[in-house]
Amino acid sequence: MTKRGFRMEQNNTIDMPRLQWYPGHMRKAERLVQENLKLVDVVVELLDARIPMSSANPVLREIVAGKPRLVVLNKSDLAEPAATRAWVQYFASQDIVAVPVDAVKGAGTKELVQAIQKLAAPRTEKLAKHGAKPRAARCMILGIPNVGKSSLINRLSGDARTKVENRPGVTRAKQWIRIGAQLELLDMPGILWPKFEDARAALRLAFTGAISDTVYDVGGVVLQLLRVLHADYPAALRERYDLAANLPTGVELLEEIGRRRGCLVRGGRIDYEKAEQIVLTDFRSGRLGRVTLDSPIQAETTDTSSDCIR
Repeated sequence: MTKRGFRMEQNNTIDMPRLQWYPGHMRKAERLVQENLKLVDVVVELLDARIPMSSANPVLREIVAGKPRLVVLNKSDLAEPAATRAWVQYFASQDIVAVPVDAVKGAGTKELVQAIQKLAAPRTEKLAKHGAKPRAARCMILGIPNVGKSSLINRLSGDARTKVENRPGVTRAKQWIRIGAQLELLDMPGILWPKFEDARAALRLAFTGAISDTVYDVGGVVLQLLRVLHADYPAALRERYDLAANLPTGVELLEEIGRRRGCLVRGGRIDYEKAEQIVLTDFRSGRLGRVTLDSPIQAETTDTSSDCIR
């Protein structure tokens, strides 16, 4: 079956190319991280609480190896609370402190500052013992694009000095930002890794907007997203779009959502692009409820194979 260029296989999966996106400025950002790592006491890695495994950049982990590291599960207001607690426990089992944060509303930011200061204390105290002038703890904030770094820094600093853009890869230059008298943050550009070996992770990055919508087939990605939601969050789809108990699948599900939302063109045909944008916006903004796509069990058992989403 082919509709609007979607190639559907008999098992209702979607044949689509691998997602790859690595703009040239990200290579420069990677070098910036390496050059400035020696300036900080702690590395703070921001992950998307909905996809903690998929949003963890393996390149960054290699670069910062040996430096004290703390994980922020940002956008925790969009993730399932029980799943977020499970992720905090998982990171604790790896001897990594993880702090759930809602950067927009500020939840968890006080705990985050305290955790950074505690993790930095051994180094700052050592420097003071060797005669250095006491100074604030210094940390570097790293993460993939569109995970909320600028929003978090604005919340911590109490202003909007870091311009926020809801587009991947727009914070380009390094910035030092003082948070009170006890903490200094070095914000770095968002960095993805050069090649996505795991197709599932790449798709989940596309779902959440970490990969620019301009570089992949939005229609195919939306169908994959609907496939996951149909399997794991069917009630959310029914409630949001006023759908019947027996949900359709694949393109038929997208078409029904389009009809329910008035995405029609002349002749009563479905405006697929409009329907796709509605689904993406609803998911990314939390209008489909709190959703977590990665689980700690996957983190414990995953490999780098290129299996499909499910």
